[in-house]
Amino acid sequence: MATIQVRNLNFAYPTAEVRALEDVSFTVNQSEFVVLCGKSGCGKSTLLRHLKKNLTPYGQVEGEVLYDGQEISAMDDRRNAAEIGFVQQNPDNQIVTDKVWHELAFGLESLGLDNKTIKRRVAEMASFFDIQTWFRKNVSELSGGQKQLLNLASIMVMQPKVLILDEPTSQLDPIAASEFLKTIYRINRDLGTTIIISEHRLEELFTMADKVMVMDKGRLIAYDEPWNIGNFLAGNSPEERHPMFYGMPAVMKIYSHCRAAGVPRCIREGKEISPLTIRDGRLWLESFLGHNTGDNIIEPEDGKADEKKAEAKRKESEKTETEIIKVKDLWFRYSKESGDVLRGLNLSVNKGELFCLLGGNGVGKSTTLKAISGAVIPQHGTITVDGLKVKKENLKELFNKRLAMLPQNPQALFTEITVEEELLEALYFEKISDEEKIDKIEKTLEMMEITHLRKSHPYDLSGGEQQRLALGKILLLDPKILLLDEPTKGLDPFFKITLAGILKKLTASGVTIFMVSHDVEFCAEYADRCAMFFDGDVVSEGTPKEFFAGNSFYTTSANRIVRMWFPEGITWEEVANWAERVTASRSLKHEKREP
Repeated sequence: MATIQVRNLNFAYPTAEVRALEDVSFTVNQSEFVVLCGKSGCGKSTLLRHLKKNLTPYGQVEGEVLYDGQEISAMDDRRNAAEIGFVQQNPDNQIVTDKVWHELAFGLESLGLDNKTIKRRVAEMASFFDIQTWFRKNVSELSGGQKQLLNLASIMVMQPKVLILDEPTSQLDPIAASEFLKTIYRINRDLGTTIIISEHRLEELFTMADKVMVMDKGRLIAYDEPWNIGNFLAGNSPEERHPMFYGMPAVMKIYSHCRAAGVPRCIREGKEISPLTIRDGRLWLESFLGHNTGDNIIEPEDGKADEKKAEAKRKESEKTETEIIKVKDLWFRYSKESGDVLRGLNLSVNKGELFCLLGGNGVGKSTTLKAISGAVIPQHGTITVDGLKVKKENLKELFNKRLAMLPQNPQALFTEITVEEELLEALYFEKISDEEKIDKIEKTLEMMEITHLRKSHPYDLSGGEQQRLALGKILLLDPKILLLDEPTKGLDPFFKITLAGILKKLTASGVTIFMVSHDVEFCAEYADRCAMFFDGDVVSEGTPKEFFAGNSFYTTSANRIVRMWFPEGITWEEVANWAERVTASRSLKHEKREP
C-alpha cells in the first residue's frame, strides 16, 4: 500500500534561474526502506523537505505530494507532527530543551498526551535506544552521536509511520555513523516504520535498502532495487558509467567492471543479480575460482612487485633526510585525574607525503594533531615541526606559513556572515592587492565547488559544504604542512575524488599532509603511508598495501572480499582488474589444452 506518492513535482526557489526539482515522480510503500542518493546540490534535501508539511521550502511548486492519499499541504498539523518524523543533518538544530529526559518528553507534551502515557512511552524509547545511562544528563554533555540518537528517539517516541532522514550522519564520526544507521535499520525491521533516508554512506545502506533513488540535477534518474541500480549506473562499459557509479559499494563496482570485461556473472536461481555484500562477493568469486587459492594469485602489476619493494627501501633510506614532523616519547593527559591519552608516542611524517593516522574512537588521534599544532601541551616528550620545536613561545612562528589545521568540527573556523567573507578573512594579513585577493577567493570557490554558495551563511551549509569551506579557508594560507582531522566527513563520493586530486597536487608540490581519519577506503586508495593508533601510541605503519592487506576487519571492503585469493588487493579497481586477468589467464590455458 502506498504511503508516500509524489506526482510530477516541480519546484524552483524564488531567486533561482533553474528548477531545484524537475518532474519528480515516485511511490514509497508501507514499511519500505528507501535510500536517496546523488551529488551534493542535486536536490535531495529539497525533495525530502516537501515530504514534511512544516519544512516545505518557499518557492514555486507544481505537482502533487500525497501521504496516505491526502495532500501533505492539507494535513492536520497534529497528524503531520505525529506520523511523519524528520531528522536533520545537524543534531544541534533539532534539540530544543536542556535535559535528555525532557527532550524525549517534549514532543509528547506538545501533542497533549497525559503524563502516564508520556512516562510509558519515554521509558520504552529510552530502553530501545539504550539511553538509560545518560537519561538525566544535560544535552550539552552529549557527544555528536548521542545528540543525533536523542533526536531520533525524541521523534520515535511519537510513533511515526514514516521517518525521513536528511544526511543524518554528516556530522558524525564513522563509528557513530555506522551505529546510527544500524539503529535505523532496526527501526524499519522491528517496528515496520517506513524509512526514506538521504545519505552518502552507501557501502552500508545498499545492503539495508529495499529501493534506491538516484537524483541528478533535480531529476530522479533511477528508482529500483539496489542490484538493478548498480547495473543502471555502471552502463555496458566503463565509458558509459554514470558519475554516481563511484559512490556505490565496492562489491558492486567490482562486479560491474568484471561483468563488462567478460568475467563469469553472478547467477542465482537462473537469474543474474549483482552482489551487495561481502559474502555475496565471495560466493560469486568462489563460483568460478573455487577454494584453491594458490594457483589464482597474480601479481597486481604484472611482475612489478620487486621494483615496488626496491622503491620502498629507497624511500626508507631517505627518511631521516626528509622528516618534517617528528614526535618523540610524547605523554599527555587532560587532567591529573584522567588517564594518559598519549603514552610514549613516537611517529614521524616525511616531507611531501600524505600520512594517514587511523584507529578507533577516543584513542588519541585528534589529541595528537592538537599536540602537534600546539593546542595542547604534553607533560613529557618533544615535537619538532619543520625544524622548530613546538612550544608556547614558538606558536606564532609555527603558524606563519608553516602549519595550518582543519579541526574535526569545521564550524570552529567560522567567524563571518557569508562564505565569501570567510575566505576573505583568511587573507586579512596577506600583503597583496584587493584584486589578487578576489582572484584567490574565486579560484578557491571554484576548487571547492561552492561558488553558488558565496553569499550563504556558513551555518546554513550542509555538513559536507561546511567541510569544503573550512578546507578552502586554510588552503588560502598556503601552509607547508596541513593537519586534517576527518576531512572526508560528510563529503559525497564525487567530492572525495576531487579532494584526493587536491591533496595529491599539494603533496606533489612539497606540501606535507597529516590526516586523521576513519575513512579506510579513502586512506587505502590515496595515502602514501598509513599508521594504526592504539593505547596511546602507533602500533603499526606502512604503505596502504602493507597496512591493510590480508586483515580480517581493519581493511577495505574490496580486500575482505578477495583476501583468500589476492591478499594484496585493497582497492576495488585492483580487485576488478585482477579478476579480469585471472579469467583471461584461465581462458588462455584452456585454449592451449584443447586439441
